[in-house]
Amino acid sequence: MPRFLHLFAPVAFALSLLMAPMEVASAAETAGLSYGVAEGRNINQFVRAGDVAAHLVLRAGADPRVIVAFPAGNSGVGLWLDVPQGQGSGDWTLTAPPTPVTENDAQGRPLRGITFEARLAAGSVGIRQAVLSSTRVLRDYDALHTVPDSISPDLLRDGGRFSWARDRLDGKPGYRLSVEVVHGQATDTALLAAPDGSIGLRITALTGETPLTPLPAEALLNDRAAPDTAARDTLAFLSYQEKLLAGSWRFDTYFGRDTMMSVMLLMPALRAEAVEAGLRSVFARLSLIGEVAHEEDVGEFAILDHLKREATASDEPVYDYKMIDSDFMLSVVTRPWLLDDPRGRARAGAFLASGDGRDAQVGPVGRDLVQNLRYVVLHAAAFAREPRYSNMIRLKHGLPVGQWRDSAAGLGGGLYAYDVNAILVPAALDACTALLKSGLLDPYLDPGDRPLLSRAAGMAAVWRAKAPPLFTVTVPERRAKAAVGAYARDLGVPDTAAALGRGAVRFHALSLTRTGDPVPVMHSDEGYGLLFGRPDARTLDQVAASLLRPFPAGLMTDAGMVVANPAFAPADVQARFTRSAYHGSVVWSWQQAMMAAGLDRQARRSDLPAGTRRRLRQAQAALWQAIDATRSLRNSELWSWSYQDGRYQPVAFGASGGDADEANAAQLWSTVYLAVRSPLGPHSGR
Repeated sequence: MPRFLHLFAPVAFALSLLMAPMEVASAAETAGLSYGVAEGRNINQFVRAGDVAAHLVLRAGADPRVIVAFPAGNSGVGLWLDVPQGQGSGDWTLTAPPTPVTENDAQGRPLRGITFEARLAAGSVGIRQAVLSSTRVLRDYDALHTVPDSISPDLLRDGGRFSWARDRLDGKPGYRLSVEVVHGQATDTALLAAPDGSIGLRITALTGETPLTPLPAEALLNDRAAPDTAARDTLAFLSYQEKLLAGSWRFDTYFGRDTMMSVMLLMPALRAEAVEAGLRSVFARLSLIGEVAHEEDVGEFAILDHLKREATASDEPVYDYKMIDSDFMLSVVTRPWLLDDPRGRARAGAFLASGDGRDAQVGPVGRDLVQNLRYVVLHAAAFAREPRYSNMIRLKHGLPVGQWRDSAAGLGGGLYAYDVNAILVPAALDACTALLKSGLLDPYLDPGDRPLLSRAAGMAAVWRAKAPPLFTVTVPERRAKAAVGAYARDLGVPDTAAALGRGAVRFHALSLTRTGDPVPVMHSDEGYGLLFGRPDARTLDQVAASLLRPFPAGLMTDAGMVVANPAFAPADVQARFTRSAYHGSVVWSWQQAMMAAGLDRQARRSDLPAGTRRRLRQAQAALWQAIDATRSLRNSELWSWSYQDGRYQPVAFGASGGDADEANAAQLWSTVYLAVRSPLGPHSGR
C-alpha cells in the first residue's frame, strides 16, 4: 500500500494564485501560545492560536533569510536574500511580532498563517529565491541552493509589495508569501534602505494545509513536571492530537525515534493520555511486518513522492522504514508503561485493545505490538545461533544511516552500530519476555507466536554476553596519551592526556566496519545502556571515566558532553567528527538528558561496589554542572563550541558558515528536562 512506501522525491510542478484580502484574527482567536528564542544568527518566534501554528525564523548575515514553517502539512514558505558586500550587516530586528491571520485564496478557500514586521540593517538587498511548498523542499533548497523552475511560483509586484502564491500540486489550497516595503523603497529585483540604512518589511506567510489539533500544555503535563516555561512552551508547540512533532523549523512532523525517546524520558511528567497518544502514533505507522516508521512524508511532499513513484497526485502519507534502531526501541519504551508505571498498568488492557488510528483490520495496538515482537525475535535469531559480527543487525543494504547518528558520517563508515547491537537488541528481547509473561499479549497471539516469542529470553543472554566484546577498543597508555596530545594541538585546545591516568584506555567503539573492525571513536551512546540495561561494574566504571575526563581525553567540556570524541581514531576518521559535523564533537541536548537519567538509574542500584556508585555520582555531578551551565540552549537540538578565555564556550550550531547543517530552535526530545531533573540540588530543573 502507498502508506508503506519509503521514497525520496524531488520537487515538481507549481501553480500560481491571485492575491485576496487579508483578515486579521480577533483577540479571542489569537489567545494562545507566543514566545521567542534567539540563537546565533537566528531570531525565532513561535505562534499557536486557534487554527494557526507557525514558526518564524529570521536569519541574519550576508545571506539573510525569512522562513515560516507550519506544522499543518509540514509546509512552509521561505525567502532568501543577498546583501552586497559593504551594504550592511544584514541583522534583523523584529518590530511587530507575528499575529495570526486568515486570507482566502482566489477560490474562496482559507489560507492560515501570520503577519509581522521586521527591519533589516542593509543599504540594499537582492531577492534571490522564494520557495513555497513542503518544509522538506525548503530544507533541500537551503542546503543545495537549487530548486526546479517547475516549483517556483511567479513573482508579482505591485509598487513596494512583492508576492508569490501557488496552489498545491493536486489543486488543493496552497501557499502564499507577500513582502511589503514599509521603510525604504523597492525596485523590480531589490529592496533599498531608507536614509537611516535600514529596510522595513511587512511580511505575510500562509498555508492552505489542514491544521493539526493542538494539545495544550495543561493536557500534556502532570504536577511532577518541572516549572520550566521555555520547555513547556516548546513541548506545547510540538504536541498535537495527531502526533508529536520532532522539531521546528526543519522537522515539523512525526519522527518515530524522537517520539519514543521523548515519551520514555518524559513519562514521569506526562499525563497518561499524552503517553498513550505518543505511543499510539508510533503503532499507527508500523509496516506490515512490524517495522517502526522513521519519518513521514505528508502534504505536498507526499504528492511529490507519489508523482515520482506512480505518477499520481495522491497525498496519502508515505512512511520511511530505513532506521534499524527504532524497530528494537518500541517494545523497550512500551514495556515500562504497561508493566512498571502504575498508571500504565491500570490502563494496559484498554490501551492494547484500542485502535491505532489506522484501518480497523490493522489495529488494535496489541496486535501491532505482537507484530513488532515477531520482527525483533526473527531478526535477532541469527546472532543468537552463531554469535559473530556478521550476524548482528547491520544498516540496511545501500543505506549509509540507520540509527540516531543519521548523517552520512555519523557512524564513521561503520555498518554495525554499537547502540543497536550491544544495547537495544538485548533490551528488546528482555521486553518481549516480560510482556509475554505478563499475559497482556494473550488475546493477540497467533498459534505459533508463543513458541517463537518464548525464545527471546535465551537469545537475550547470548546477545548481552557476546555482542559488546566485539566493540571493545583498547589503546595502550603511551599511544593513547600521544593521540590526545596530537589531537588537542590540532584543535587548539588544552592537552588533557594526563587525565587518562595509568594503564590502557578502554571503551566501546561507535560501530564496526563491513569487515568487523571497530571504529575507535569514544561516544555518548553508552547512555542507552544506562537507561535500558544493567551493565556490570567494569562497564559502568568505563562510562564514568569517559565523563570525568575532560575532552579530548574524554567527553566532557564546559559547553557540555560531546557525542563523539575521535581523538583515538585515524586522521581520516577524525575529519568526519569535527565540531562542525552534525554528529561530530558537538553537544546534543537529549543525549545529555538520557545520560543523566541513566546515571541516576544505575547509581541507585544496590548490587554495585561502593567505588563504582561513587564514580557514577561524580560523573552525574560533572554532567549536571555542564547541563546547568548551558540552560539557555537546553530546548535546542544541538550546539557546538569554541575555546576562548580558557574555557569551552557554547556556540549555536548553524551559526558558522562551515557547519554541516542548522539546528532546530525547538526540539521535542530536548524538552525531556521537564522530567529529567538533577538529584544533586534544588537549582536544577528550574
